[in-house]
Amino acid sequence: MKIKSLIVLLAICLSACTGSKYAGVPNQYQELISQTMQTAGSNAKELKKALKQTPTTQREAMAFLIAYMPERDAKALTANFLLENVDYAFKAREEFPWAKEVPNDIFLNDVVAYVNLNENRENWRKDFYERFKKYVANCKTMREAIDSVNKNVRDELLVDYNTKREKPDQAPYESMRQHMASCSGLSILLTDAFRAVGIPSRVAGTPAWYDDRGNHNWNEVWIDGKWRFTEYYPSEDLDKSWFLTDAGKAIKEDLRKAIYAASFKPTGSYFPLVWDKDIRYVHAENVTDRYTSLYRAQLSAAPADEHHVDLRVMVFKDKDHADNSGDRVATNLDVFKGEEKLFGGRSTGATQDMNDVLTFKVEKNQSYTVKFMNGKGELESQSVEVGDQTTTLKLYMK
Repeated sequence: MKIKSLIVLLAICLSACTGSKYAGVPNQYQELISQTMQTAGSNAKELKKALKQTPTTQREAMAFLIAYMPERDAKALTANFLLENVDYAFKAREEFPWAKEVPNDIFLNDVVAYVNLNENRENWRKDFYERFKKYVANCKTMREAIDSVNKNVRDELLVDYNTKREKPDQAPYESMRQHMASCSGLSILLTDAFRAVGIPSRVAGTPAWYDDRGNHNWNEVWIDGKWRFTEYYPSEDLDKSWFLTDAGKAIKEDLRKAIYAASFKPTGSYFPLVWDKDIRYVHAENVTDRYTSLYRAQLSAAPADEHHVDLRVMVFKDKDHADNSGDRVATNLDVFKGEEKLFGGRSTGATQDMNDVLTFKVEKNQSYTVKFMNGKGELESQSVEVGDQTTTLKLYMK
């Protein structure tokens, strides 16, 4: 009996040891870290050193980074790089009141993360913390801190948009050396500046606008429990920008024409990079619905006066299938008055709320033409007379 009890006890001990191979690391990361260590090869010693030397209160953050880092980082990043990155992320969290309120999952993925896309890995964290803390020192809220960083980032870093930059996916110091960057490089700069002072941020963008005019990247910040967008050259408010009209026509189902928000942690989807279409390790969420909804809300919000009325446009599969929400089709369309194009937008599809309808504010008692691409790929036009009451126009793909 004694021998049997001893064997059981030994088995329990071995099981416990195996389950906590990396001391102080939550169980959810244990197996992932083991896999990263195998991938790292000879650089595994650096990753183990980083884990071992990380203070207990910061160990989950280090575990998160090592568990989810791309293969290129597992084989190259040093312990010193990772330790300083995590240390200064926590320094910001402890110092600034808004950073203390960030949920842990957002903090890990969108503050602690040391990279945005596929840019070169540079040790920007300490430098950016010291550069930008002066701008937020007197801020009391997340919104004040966002506005302060956004307003000062250009003059602090002395980088401007310029197509003569060396490459689109520049890391911070590559852009600062040239004093120029693409929209992607500018977005990387701004997100790193936000993260340095404890503001959750990520790069968002599209590989191609709905009409193939090119790509664009910008920034998102997490505030009041949700993501809102801004950019290196900010508009007067969050979720306001010149590109919302184009983003409002993004196509969720089209890999190239959807809108993505980058993520350090795997999401099951990736960020299509126009400068390297073979890269799959930049994780992302498809956030198209939020931008198309924002644009529809903007269209229906103004102008609100006695001279305008709502024109609501819905697109269905065909006349026999136009009763249920599942019959709706998401497609881009434009509104004309005579030869003048007034508006453009994207209709709501089958998975969106039935009350969420593409709505335009148009002048009362006027004739309009709505043009859209039908199910045969042909441009179709539909005239509509708008009186002094809300008008709903139903279009059919066939």
